[in-house]
Amino acid sequence: MSRVKNIPALKIGNLTIDPPIIQGGMGVRVSRANLASAVANTGCAGVIAAAGICQFEETTKTGMELLLLNAKALREEIKKARSLSKGVIGVNIMVAFTDYESLVRTAADEGIDMIISGAGLPLNLPKYTEGKDVKLIPVVSSARTFQIICKRWKTHFNRQPDAVIVEGPMAGGHLGYAYQSLQDNTAQTLEQIVMEVLTIANSLEPEIPVIAAGGIFDGKDIARFLSLGASGVQMATRFVCTDECDAHDNFKQAYLNASREDITLINSPVGLPGRVINNSFVQKIKDGKTMPFRCPYQCLITCDSQKAPYCIAQVLANAANGKMDESFAFAGSNAYRCNEIIPVKTLVNTLMEELSLAMAAEEAPSQVPV
Repeated sequence: MSRVKNIPALKIGNLTIDPPIIQGGMGVRVSRANLASAVANTGCAGVIAAAGICQFEETTKTGMELLLLNAKALREEIKKARSLSKGVIGVNIMVAFTDYESLVRTAADEGIDMIISGAGLPLNLPKYTEGKDVKLIPVVSSARTFQIICKRWKTHFNRQPDAVIVEGPMAGGHLGYAYQSLQDNTAQTLEQIVMEVLTIANSLEPEIPVIAAGGIFDGKDIARFLSLGASGVQMATRFVCTDECDAHDNFKQAYLNASREDITLINSPVGLPGRVINNSFVQKIKDGKTMPFRCPYQCLITCDSQKAPYCIAQVLANAANGKMDESFAFAGSNAYRCNEIIPVKTLVNTLMEELSLAMAAEEAPSQVPV
């Protein structure tokens, strides 16, 4: 892929990500080996989501046997991605997983380039990757959270994060903000949080890259965060509407059909707000209707299956399989702006052209009338 001059690469230790874009990890089975490898082949970083990686809805196995299936499925997905690309491949592993440690150790054993970890504080992440050459990148939604992680890692493991992803309130999926603050737009903006995190990251020795995420849609958005001091961005929503995305066509179509008004918030059974595309299923949830279920998975520490109105794992598996009348699509705040399905390479080229133009406009001297 041709490179545009003056766009800096994202450097994370000995990894070079050029263009400076990380594709966000999307579960359940939305971003797997096909998407991650296609993104990595452009020079960006491709990310496999560990959430629901195995076909858990099609097995009768439970407990430890199911957890072993998850690890096996993740191992196979990483191997597949490696067979399709020599680029940078990462895995997104949520702290809230019951089998968090097992999945982290599996990814590290497979020689994954980086592990991205949020949905909780990854306080013990370095413990599970000791002796492995893998970059560890926490996802935070506040400077305070980042400070807590840095202090813990330094005190207990004598290391610091290799980078940090700052996820703002306009992201899709589960969000690390109070529902009401998202509803009434009182949550800190991504720009504000990035600036606060940069102050901490730039004080570390060595300094570590800060990556902005959440609501970033085009090259102009990327340019804005690079100009603030971020070293790169993470984008998820844009990669859903690509040929190589692992999601079912019906899932992608939900993005294409969405209007601005269709992007809405729900309270997820895992105890976090989530941003989704509205449909009849979402309306049932908002109307207080429940879908009783028996939980054989026990996949998330934060989910109380005795009180949950529906099984989030099953719902997201339905979405992965294209059963949108029995599920919903997680999506970022700008998902309604997606209007076509294109190859990953075309998307990245377009983003780089937009970024180049935006950077050139910033650098051009202002015209002062004489």
